[in-house]
Amino acid sequence: MRERDDDGPVREHEDGNGRGRGNGRGLDRDGFFVREGALSKVPAAFAELVAAARTGIGAAFGPEQLHSAYLYGSVPRGTAVPGRSDLDLLLALRNPPTAADRAAADALQSALDTRFAQVDGVGVLLFDVATLLSEPERYDLGWFVACLCTPLLGPDLGELLPRYRADAQLARETNGDLALRLPRWRTLAATAGSAEERRVLSRGAARHLVRTGFTLVLPRWQGWTSDLAESAEVFARYYPERADQMRAAAAIARAGSTDPGALTLLLDELGPWLAAEYTAVHGVKAPRTAAADG
Repeated sequence: MRERDDDGPVREHEDGNGRGRGNGRGLDRDGFFVREGALSKVPAAFAELVAAARTGIGAAFGPEQLHSAYLYGSVPRGTAVPGRSDLDLLLALRNPPTAADRAAADALQSALDTRFAQVDGVGVLLFDVATLLSEPERYDLGWFVACLCTPLLGPDLGELLPRYRADAQLARETNGDLALRLPRWRTLAATAGSAEERRVLSRGAARHLVRTGFTLVLPRWQGWTSDLAESAEVFARYYPERADQMRAAAAIARAGSTDPGALTLLLDELGPWLAAEYTAVHGVKAPRTAAADG
């Protein structure tokens, strides 16, 4: 699952097409995911930023390379907080991203972050269309685009993807790779040379663990939320013995922690248990070939 910011739950009862949500948990009456964001939900404080992002993307990536662009995270969900929230973008390219494409995306990130004080960081993911629509990514990147991304520029790839249910296949293919991530995080923790590096690592790892805990119970709960605190509480209903650890992870996920004990909790206590339980319940995510940027 892609990393996103999480500043609040989505609790509307209709999607943009007027279909009633079946249980108030981000699903329609037929049990399919409702796309969680819309341009109409962008807070007024972020409207100029989004307009500048649209213009900047068009200028940096010509039509021969850019297929479409998307917002995701708290800004299109309408829950972004000025000065605290990130702006998250995904660009679907016609060809695999090049080093020049990555450099252009980095320059765009920096320019937007510098110009707009209301945003606390800008992130741009780059993937080619073939990868986003590929069969191996159908229940990971494909689901992400179709359900968690809001079209900003170009034709919507979501129209070429299926509708999705909160089932075990989705759970496995989004977050069934935690066991592979833990060794890399431990290496980063061991080599972290500053408190800031520990803070950034703990924040990212905590976010991933909370989302993994939530998708572990997703098929049983039958719904969706992008709110980390709520995700932890949903998890706690099914694993009360791990509830305090998951709540602690959700707290760390907000801003990170420089306390070495936070990384111990995440990487040596909660993480290994969660990876083993996830494999036992849902299996292991199918192997991927080397993918594009993300």
